[in-house]
Amino acid sequence: MNTHTFKVLEVQEIKQKIAEFALTNEGKEKIYNLAPSTHLKQIEAWLDEVSEAVEILKKSSSVPVHGLGGMEQILSKLNKGTALRPDQLSKLYDFLDCCGKMRRFMKDKEYYAPRVSSYVAAIEELPDLAEEIIRCIRNGRVDDYASKELLKIRKQITIHEDRLKEKTMQLIRSNKYKTYLQENVVSQRDGRYVIPIKKEYRNKIKGAVLDTSASGSTLFIEPEEIAVYQEQLTWLLADEDVEVQKVLTYLTGLVEEKEQQIRIAIETMVHYDFLFAKAKYSRSINGAKVKVNDEKQIKLMQAKHPLLGDKAVPLSLEMMEGKSALVITGPNTGGKTVSIKTVGLLTLMVQCGLHIPASEESNLSIFQRILVDIGDGQSITENLSTFSSRIVNIIEILKDTNDQSLVLLDELGSGTDPGEGMGLATAILEQLYHKGAVLLATTHYSEIKEFAEGHPGFINGSMEFDIETLSPTYRLNIGRGGESQAFAIALKLGIHPKIIERAHQITYKEMKTYDNIETDIWKQKELEKQVIVNKYKNRKKAVVNPDGNITEYSQGDNVRISPTNEFGIVYSGPDQLGNYIVQVKGEKIAINHKRIKLYIAAEELYPDDYDFDIIFESKENRKKSKILSKRHDGEIIIEHSDN
Repeated sequence: MNTHTFKVLEVQEIKQKIAEFALTNEGKEKIYNLAPSTHLKQIEAWLDEVSEAVEILKKSSSVPVHGLGGMEQILSKLNKGTALRPDQLSKLYDFLDCCGKMRRFMKDKEYYAPRVSSYVAAIEELPDLAEEIIRCIRNGRVDDYASKELLKIRKQITIHEDRLKEKTMQLIRSNKYKTYLQENVVSQRDGRYVIPIKKEYRNKIKGAVLDTSASGSTLFIEPEEIAVYQEQLTWLLADEDVEVQKVLTYLTGLVEEKEQQIRIAIETMVHYDFLFAKAKYSRSINGAKVKVNDEKQIKLMQAKHPLLGDKAVPLSLEMMEGKSALVITGPNTGGKTVSIKTVGLLTLMVQCGLHIPASEESNLSIFQRILVDIGDGQSITENLSTFSSRIVNIIEILKDTNDQSLVLLDELGSGTDPGEGMGLATAILEQLYHKGAVLLATTHYSEIKEFAEGHPGFINGSMEFDIETLSPTYRLNIGRGGESQAFAIALKLGIHPKIIERAHQITYKEMKTYDNIETDIWKQKELEKQVIVNKYKNRKKAVVNPDGNITEYSQGDNVRISPTNEFGIVYSGPDQLGNYIVQVKGEKIAINHKRIKLYIAAEELYPDDYDFDIIFESKENRKKSKILSKRHDGEIIIEHSDN
């Protein structure tokens, strides 16, 4: 399977839809890495486990898949000589707790989901590790009771902090410091107790300046009277850090001992997230587990394109061995492209172990390759035309196709001369069929439809069209090619049946009667105006005089003029010299009868009572003539353009 196939068939969009149901980033990543298989047993196993997961969701939609956040980062810290932090150990405990919930959740599912519930057996219980973590870590820090030594040190720290605080308060309340204080408060800087002294009294107080106010008017000094207590507290805090690291190192060692079991548990939980995301997606599209075969048989019943939702019209088709090529005809926007894309996408989904929106009676074949040529694929960067770029793609398809391939071709041979395009399309279809591929192709060429009817192994199909509403129904009919909807639509819209019959004869080289469904008498009169009714059989035709000298033409005859091969219309003549007045490109000129030849007689072009002034007179002159005929007064001059 190539990336072009995935892109055209919109497989990535399907993965995005499934990933929305995953609860963890690891599960989403596994969905995006989903790839089709070509092994029948593996695909069947995948479909079975999704079916079991769907049954579980019907009983309980709340699956305890969580606690995986940050687990990969925690495992990456192991065996590096560093201890895990308290927050990381807390996350690990949450994960172990989640694993316990999953074991309890799956306990009563073994009867109707034996395969899926059995996976939980891979998650090993680690009660000792969990108990040690919860005993030693509490509220995001190492607990006082994690070790006896840590408890002893923290009690000493509490005592020293109380003494230090009391000693500092005594200094503030004493008369010795009262004058020098900015305010009567005790604060800390870097964990050491300080008192605020006015800047001008700096030399009155013995001690270290640890900080200064923003204005510089206050100095935060650690008096030497409390420095001894401060140093003792600092040593105790250092002892605490050492003991905390001992506890964290001890817990990290316990985790490292169970690393393999933890990794297996993580993989199992990620698979559960991945599996139930597929099951939730199946329920969202009313998906079903379909049968799978490796015998190039395709049977789709009531199948829908999963990205179209409720708008999709069910598709049903069957292609058995010996009938492996389907040619679909029909009007534009009739659903031909959607039909072949649906077959390709659903086949890929099944090979990825996904349920599809189709009847359980459906049966899809496994293919090693699915090759597509859908859309214009125009390459701007390579400066290729639509036809050229598609031919480049067809060349690759011809190279890669074998007897385990599904080939989808949309409007093959379009974008070039219809005659050559039809011939090329037919030859390509024939070659791909001989290579053993299963073919689905759409076309507008009636010749390809005729080729499919007479070629063993090919089936004709057509997209249904509702002639009453003049709109497609998007339903595929198998077994016959599409009728000429262009003729049917034209007839429905009011083209005279005689014109449609002539068009059919030109196109299909056969006679066919088209009945007009319109019965309204006025409509019938309007229709009759569309066709020439030959009521003028006795009209005078141009003849040659007996002496053979001058050929007679009538006004309105369409003639060809030599040697220029221009066309003109006879206005009058001939005169004594055999010259006719002929209107050529709006001008009237005299031309000898020997230079003109009848092209179309006037009787075939105009009715008997036709007003030739429309052709030979200007609009202005015709207007003046009309005024004269109404006997208006005034001087009106009609200018003739006769030579």
